[in-house]
Amino acid sequence: METYKDRMPRLASIQIEKPFIELEEITNKYLVGDCLEILKKTKKDTFDLIVTSPPYADSRKDSYGGIHPDKYVEWFLPRSKEFLRVLKPTGTFILNIKEKVVNGERHIYVIDLIKELKKQGWLWTEEYMWHKKNTHPGKWPNRFRDSWERCLQFNKNKKFNMYQEEVKVPMGDWAKSRLKNLNDNDKKRITSAVGSGFGKRVSNWVGKDKVYPTNVLHLATECGNKSHSAVFPVDLPEWFIKLFTKEGDFILDPFAGSGTTAVASLRQKRNYLMIDIVENYKKEAEKRLINETN
Repeated sequence: METYKDRMPRLASIQIEKPFIELEEITNKYLVGDCLEILKKTKKDTFDLIVTSPPYADSRKDSYGGIHPDKYVEWFLPRSKEFLRVLKPTGTFILNIKEKVVNGERHIYVIDLIKELKKQGWLWTEEYMWHKKNTHPGKWPNRFRDSWERCLQFNKNKKFNMYQEEVKVPMGDWAKSRLKNLNDNDKKRITSAVGSGFGKRVSNWVGKDKVYPTNVLHLATECGNKSHSAVFPVDLPEWFIKLFTKEGDFILDPFAGSGTTAVASLRQKRNYLMIDIVENYKKEAEKRLINETN
């Protein structure tokens, strides 16, 4: 079992003076600085997965300075250019982000960002919804409280590593009664009666106890961490780590905050590089890696 002293070298900052950082200098490290500058010194095709939640527009002003929605795409694109360079051809980039309301309507900076990322060379492969199960009740004059966020999937190529078997979910109690007595129609492919063109063969589910999940992730928000203003639950990056990487792969979180992705990486026996501009977040990550991975 790792001790505090074992982990400390992983969390040490380093001085970047050489043209490129050696792999061992960034493996299982938390670096304090702008990810744009640090990744410029990182060799291409290094990471198997990038999963991150950057500061949203006009958010976290005390720690990140706040980025106006109109300037968000301009700010993000130089950084995503480096993400594209350091991600392996078979890798995946997961971006957790959410629009905000400006002057009574949703700002379109996320939509604009998706379009510009495609121009930059990214493939917008999929979109997952993180449903926040424990949001507090509330309403505004013209809307209700947000209870979901986007998790956008981008890739460099159409063929990428994906391990779908690792995220299967229990089929559910409905199968016990539905599959107990099958009729003749259940044993052959039947076209939908509503004219949708879809069909199903119910007997395909006999003997199975797990199925593939949907693209909606039902996860509670992080409530116990008071040292960071926007912590996502460990289960969120952990789910994507299981889906898109295997043991020993290399994970990058360029807006690492309090180290949630590092905790998820260690739990799944993956390597990581965490980057953030806030020194205090690194200190919080040190504590979490000790307390949450033993």
